[in-house]
Amino acid sequence: MSKQSQEKIMTAPFVSDRVSTLVSPSDIVFTPAVKARQEEYGSRAGYAKFENTRGWESRVTLILAEFIAAQTSMYIATANAQGQPYMQHRGGPAGFLHVLDTQTLAFADYAGNKQYITAGNLDENPKAQLFLMDYANAQRVKIWGEAKVVTGDHDLITRVSAADDVAKVERVIVLTVKAWDANCHKHIPKLLKVEEVMAAIQERDKKIATLQARLRAFESSQAE
Repeated sequence: MSKQSQEKIMTAPFVSDRVSTLVSPSDIVFTPAVKARQEEYGSRAGYAKFENTRGWESRVTLILAEFIAAQTSMYIATANAQGQPYMQHRGGPAGFLHVLDTQTLAFADYAGNKQYITAGNLDENPKAQLFLMDYANAQRVKIWGEAKVVTGDHDLITRVSAADDVAKVERVIVLTVKAWDANCHKHIPKLLKVEEVMAAIQERDKKIATLQARLRAFESSQAE
C-alpha cells in the first residue's frame, strides 16, 4: 500500500455521506436492552441523531477495501443457536481477507486443530462479526454481517488462496457485509511489525557505521 493510501486511511472518515446506502446501527446491534443502557447513561439522543442523519456504511468503500488489504490478522466472532459466543483469530499475508465485491468478503480456512467451532456456529447461526486492528496506525474497524461456509468451490478457493500456500484450504468463509464502523483510536497500544522494526534498525545501523567511518577518517587526517 502506498504512503498516500495509508495517510488517507488514517485521516479520512470511515463513513460515507451517502445516506441511501446506509443501515441503521439499531437494526444491527442496538437492541432494546442496548438502547436502554444508552438512555440510562446519556448517549441515546446522540446515537439517535446519528442514525437519522448519517448512520453507518453498509457497503465496502474504497477506503475500507484499502484498509482490509493492508491487514495481516483479524478476529471473527460467532455464536451458536443457544447464543454461546466464540471468537477466533485468523491471519495471513497482507490481503488474506479478500474483498469480492462491495457487499462480500471472504477468506481461506485452512486445516487446523479440527475443532470446527466457527464452522459449526455458522451452520446454526449465520450472524458474525469481524474485528480488524491496525496497531501501528491506531485504527480499528468492526464489520457486522452474515457468514457461510463454502466447500468444493475450486474457483473461489483459488481466488482467496495465496500463491505460495502450502497448507490445505479446507473451506472458504464468505461474509455478506451488513454494516461497519471505525472505532475511536483511544487506548490502542502502539505495536509495530517485527520486520518493519528490523528494517528500521538495519537502516539506523548503516547510518551509524557510515558516520563512524567518517569520524575515523577525520581523526586520522587530524593526526597527520
